Amino acid sequence: MTAASKSEPRLLFFAGSAREKSWNKRLAKLGATIAEANGIAATFVDLADYPMPIYDGDLEAKSGPPDNARKLKALMKVHSGIFIASPEYNASFSPLLKNAIDWVSHIRDEGEAPLEIFKTRVFALGAASPGGMGGLRGLSQLRLVFENGLNALVLPDQFAVPRAVDAFDEHNHLKNKDSQEQFKLLIQKLARAAHVLHG
Repeated sequence: MTAASKSEPRLLFFAGSAREKSWNKRLAKLGATIAEANGIAATFVDLADYPMPIYDGDLEAKSGPPDNARKLKALMKVHSGIFIASPEYNASFSPLLKNAIDWVSHIRDEGEAPLEIFKTRVFALGAASPGGMGGLRGLSQLRLVFENGLNALVLPDQFAVPRAVDAFDEHNHLKNKDSQEQFKLLIQKLARAAHVLHG
């Protein structure tokens, strides 16, 4: 995999859940499928394939960041736009996602400014939830971390799938065609913003 092209954006999609039947994982996979169907280079990655210990400063000082954190950061580095589908945990977001963010934020390669990997990418947020709000309460907390904690550029638009249990069809598309179209528009906007930032 080569560095993100300056003329063609490449988007990364992942969910803040490791569960095999996660609705947010389905949403992230759908996003990658929609991107590719519209001529946008896309990669889906499963955080279940990147297990990491709970962030601990003493562990970092002793052993350095885990290899999976470095691998995840390397994936982020070759994509100019990133979509995160975040499950809602008690009106916030998942410990798995927070832990991955914390580890990646502590990896600073030679000649790299602090948090450079977050400051030089465009992010878009979405959520799927069995409840009626679609995970929006959790997204507000995730946005706060990315914008205030990581100084990241996050699109103001975000996408929510309420009542996710009945939202997907047998092909893993959204049954509501208007919602599917809105999701496509968000992905296209992410690609355009990534192109502007890196073009």
